[in-house]
Amino acid sequence: MTATIDKESIAAAYEDVRSDASETNWALFLYDNKEIKFTQSGTEYDECLTHLADDERAFIFARFITGDELSKRAKFAFLSWCGSSVPPLKKARLSNDKAVLKSVISNYAVELVADDKQEMSHQNIQALIVKAGGANYGVGK
Repeated sequence: MTATIDKESIAAAYEDVRSDASETNWALFLYDNKEIKFTQSGTEYDECLTHLADDERAFIFARFITGDELSKRAKFAFLSWCGSSVPPLKKARLSNDKAVLKSVISNYAVELVADDKQEMSHQNIQALIVKAGGANYGVGK
C-alpha cells in the first residue's frame, strides 16, 4: 500500500527551501507509520544527514548554490534515502511513495536514491548538480 502524505506541511517546507528570502537549505521528510511527514529543516546540509538511520527510509529536498565567479544560482536536489537495514518489502515501496511526494516536490535539478551516506555527501550532490547543469564556465583564473 502506498504511503499517504501530509501535503500541507510538505508543501510549506518545500516552498521554504525554494524561497530566496529564507535561509533554510534543506527539509527532511520521514515516515510516521504509513504517512510521510515533514520532520525538520535547517541551514547546514550536512546536519540533515545526521538524521538518517540504517533502518529507515527518508526523503530530503535541498538547495545548493552553483555557478562561477560571475553568476551564482540556486539549484535543488530531491534525495531518497533507503537505509541498508530496511526490509525488502519497504525498499520496494520506496519508488511508489516517492511518486506521491512528487505531487508536491516538483522542481529540482538532480534526483538520487541512496543507501550510503557517502553518496548523499554535500560534495557528491554538488558535483551531480554541476554535471547536470551543462556548461560550467569561469573567468579562467
